[in-house]
Amino acid sequence: MTSVVIAAHDEEGVLGQCLDTLIGDRTDSSPGSGALDITVVANGCRDRTAQVARSRDRVRVIDLPASGKTGALNAGDAVAVGFPRLYLDADINLSAADVALLAGALRGAVLASAPRRVLNTAGCPWPVRCYFAVSARLPVFVDSLFGRGAVMLSEQARSRFERFPSLIADDLFLDALFEADEKREVPSVVSVVSTPRTTPALVQRLIRVRAGNSELRSSQGAKTGGVRPSDRWAWLRVVGQNPYLAPASLVYIALTGYAEVRSRLTSGNVAWGQDESTRTAAPEQTL
Repeated sequence: MTSVVIAAHDEEGVLGQCLDTLIGDRTDSSPGSGALDITVVANGCRDRTAQVARSRDRVRVIDLPASGKTGALNAGDAVAVGFPRLYLDADINLSAADVALLAGALRGAVLASAPRRVLNTAGCPWPVRCYFAVSARLPVFVDSLFGRGAVMLSEQARSRFERFPSLIADDLFLDALFEADEKREVPSVVSVVSTPRTTPALVQRLIRVRAGNSELRSSQGAKTGGVRPSDRWAWLRVVGQNPYLAPASLVYIALTGYAEVRSRLTSGNVAWGQDESTRTAAPEQTL
């Protein structure tokens, strides 16, 4: 049986749709609609996240007093019963059929799979849309496991580490464990990722991402030999292939530069967090 682990911190506004999409219609007999072992780990929640999870059938719920994604993932792992195992963000909506396709990709040398990433920029101000017009086309997302809100691991893949280390960049940690031929994107499975809906929220996310990446690369306690090096000029190649993005690239450079400086100034003081601006249902507009 495939297990799904969802670490959820103050996800009341989005968790219900995530679970309803996973569980689907119980009368559905289409291929890939079989039962899933689903665990929601509410951690440090100040809202009704745990109650929303408990209101759904066939969902195991753990309620931790302290917030922290990696602690929640470890708690979910401790009670999940099956493999392959999907680590899913609470604001990502995948069906049981989608999960089956991700699991089906784990064959031969492939140990980890992830959906195709589509960015939802609906309702976002122009700086956010400019940033993601460039970011969406960066080559790093072609063969990576991060930035999608969903990662599927085989039992063999999961055996490569004991516990999720206490790091911000949990998805980059997973990505670093596998060679390129051991990972596969499944194009027919789409993960719609909501981008920050305000410019300050985007800046805070970028600071957190950069701090998390730096933390992982300097960590002595994790297997980080495969961590991707920073490619500071990838945006320039994107613009070279898409000259119409030159104006947007100025915004991209300004935001990433500012976030880099801020992440260095706040080194050691950035904790795992989430973008509150995306924790409500968003209108649809993707790129």
